[in-house]
Amino acid sequence: MTARIDAADKFDSLASAKAIKAASHDPSEHRTGLRRGPQKIALFGLFGSGNLGNDGSLEAMVGFLRRERPEAELLCICGEPGVVKQTFGIETLPIRRNGPARGLSGTINRLFLKIPGKLADFAHTVWHVRKADVMIFPGTGILDDFGERPAGMPYDILKWCLAARLAGTRIAFVSIGSGPIRNRVSRLLMISAARLGHYRSYRDLQSKEFMESVGFDTRADAIYPDLAFGLPAPTSPLRGRPEALRVGVGVMAYRGWYGFAEGGQSIFCQYVGKLANFVVRLLDCGHEVRLLTGDAEDRIAIDALQAAVRNFRPEAKLAYERVNSLSDVMGQMALTDIVVATRFHNIVCALKMCRPTISLSYARKNDVLMEEMGLGEFCQHVEKFNVETLVAQFSQLTAAREKHEQAISERLAALREQVGRQEARLLFSAIS
Repeated sequence: MTARIDAADKFDSLASAKAIKAASHDPSEHRTGLRRGPQKIALFGLFGSGNLGNDGSLEAMVGFLRRERPEAELLCICGEPGVVKQTFGIETLPIRRNGPARGLSGTINRLFLKIPGKLADFAHTVWHVRKADVMIFPGTGILDDFGERPAGMPYDILKWCLAARLAGTRIAFVSIGSGPIRNRVSRLLMISAARLGHYRSYRDLQSKEFMESVGFDTRADAIYPDLAFGLPAPTSPLRGRPEALRVGVGVMAYRGWYGFAEGGQSIFCQYVGKLANFVVRLLDCGHEVRLLTGDAEDRIAIDALQAAVRNFRPEAKLAYERVNSLSDVMGQMALTDIVVATRFHNIVCALKMCRPTISLSYARKNDVLMEEMGLGEFCQHVEKFNVETLVAQFSQLTAAREKHEQAISERLAALREQVGRQEARLLFSAIS
């Protein structure tokens, strides 16, 4: 942890100097001037689509901007504009404007391989992004292609970044996750978009190293914690230490890196089957089990896991409550003693509540966070995890529960300090 903070400090000084130098040559400054507060700030991401981790990142950024730039007008460019507008009370735009589907315009669009529709969409994008002083990508794994085809988010990210550059709007990638990007076309699109940014910071070292591995110059880029670490955590109720533990089990509708690829359902069934085996063992030991989610789609996994467990134990009782935000997820974590989870932001929420945690991860980002929090030995890959190993990890973690709770608490304090450092830096350079 100390090494990471020292490294971040070095990045701070170097990146700030370069940001100031770059700003002096930035065409957007000729349009807007160096005023203290932007008139309009655009926020870009897959928000409102049911992924609570993504929405938590947006919540953290909106809270920061409303606190520090109350005069700014916020606009969210997102996947589900109606949901975001209702939840956050800000103006919204869809990421993509659909081309004409019917009539003569639709026929002409299809005849010319939908190129007219894409050109109209790009003109629409430039028209809207030119009104913003800065476009922020607030956190999320925005630069990985999990579940994405090249024509999806990889294309959309480049489109909006290119439009912003043409319009003279500054671009800030803030505490983002990057990599892996397994598809070559997606990698070209996403890395090209990142090159257009005026400010970049990554939520962990592995994201920065991934960018370096594809030939990206990251010398001016910093490392700061995931934005969700800046969210307020609910109060955790006091509880004694009974022998029966309350175990949170975070499940995910996981079907492989590309969920649309062949074999995805087989991966899902194996994952649920092994998780059900583990849950049955917990119940047989007298522990309480609370099921946790992080995406609306995870309800499918909840139903499948409950059915699988009841095949073994028809009278089994598994606690489960629907959640609508990361605050709700943290509230559920507060009702547990130990957590086993798959989704990255389930892990984040568990750690924010100082819960000793085991990760069944589908990406390196989980492992890196767990290592940073002193829990690196309690990780397995979601597609390869062994139930016997998981049982042993659970026993080991339980035996040293108090020690891990203390270690997590100490590391959280350092992460909160880093969140504050980035906020100060954003106010100084990226959104000033």
